[in-house]
Amino acid sequence: MKIMISAGEASGDIYGAYLAQKLLKLNPEIRLFGVGGAKMKEQGVEILRDPTAISAVGLTEVLANLPTHGRVLTQAARELERISPDCLVLIDFPEFNMRLAKRAASQGIPQVYLFPPTAWAWRKRRAKTLARLGTTIASVFPLEESTYRQAGADVRFVGHPLLDLVDHRGPDKKESARRDLGLDFEEIIGILPGSRDQEIKQLLPTMLRAASLIRQARPKVGLLLPLSHTVSYDMIREYVGESGLPVRVVAGETHRCMAASDALMIASGTATMEATIVGTPMVVIYKTSLPTYFLARLLVDIPHISWPNILMEKRIVPELLQDEAEPETIARLLLMILENPSLSGEIQDNLAEAVSKLGSPGALRRTAELILEVARK
Repeated sequence: MKIMISAGEASGDIYGAYLAQKLLKLNPEIRLFGVGGAKMKEQGVEILRDPTAISAVGLTEVLANLPTHGRVLTQAARELERISPDCLVLIDFPEFNMRLAKRAASQGIPQVYLFPPTAWAWRKRRAKTLARLGTTIASVFPLEESTYRQAGADVRFVGHPLLDLVDHRGPDKKESARRDLGLDFEEIIGILPGSRDQEIKQLLPTMLRAASLIRQARPKVGLLLPLSHTVSYDMIREYVGESGLPVRVVAGETHRCMAASDALMIASGTATMEATIVGTPMVVIYKTSLPTYFLARLLVDIPHISWPNILMEKRIVPELLQDEAEPETIARLLLMILENPSLSGEIQDNLAEAVSKLGSPGALRRTAELILEVARK
């Protein structure tokens, strides 16, 4: 049996790697091919192309990379035809994967889509397109399941894979995480500026200025920055060095750093879902180019941009967009969380309720079983 996995971004590469692990455990004879990165390769996937380094945030940023994506898509389509897998597994990366799904459907290759396009938020016709292609949707939360089912797609609710991957939870998570990281601060702020160089350039200087204001008010606060494997350490070190702040940069320990922190300043994206599961209060920050922002305001049909607020359908954590994301505002909100245990506790209770909407652990195994079911058909 041959399975091809297409994951175009850092987070998709991680999910693809874990999924490959589950597939091989269920059927060691499977041959795995993929459009993905280093994480998938480590798990035995034969990488055909790696587009993870050219992923971008925002509509105009994606448009700038279209020629490169077009070349990768052409190459991926050729490989799809050459390999003729029993199933094509698509993970996120909608502008790319929607086109690859159409190529697969034209060749009679069945597809399973994990993290399909956010048709519940904007461009709802994409749900109908995938339904028409016969793509099976591995849905990770109820709102997504409902939207795709209404569009006529074959949908299976598998739950959210992060429930399998985020293990720094429980009543003693903070003390345990700090002990493991060798931290002895009474209070810690986690700084998470994103997983792409573009996000770092846009957000980290602002976050560091906010951290400086927090340290002026509470000089003993520790600063912790978990480093994504997709981000240049030299770039982080340069920004941190210019700030003069005593920031502890930790590689490969994002969830432990989240658990060790009393509050987070965090870029909008997958990390906000991870922080929700860990249960750490946060202030979410989003900045992008003005054309992208205005297009999003016109097209997106939901009032929130961070996962905890989307899940709860109300604002349970602060979101600061564009010009709202000023150092003074960020610092003020984080200081409110640090100084008010009742506020921090209320946010944690709301985060726990949001997590309850994500199903139960075991999503990746259920998705692997679904892929094998579709492949056998």
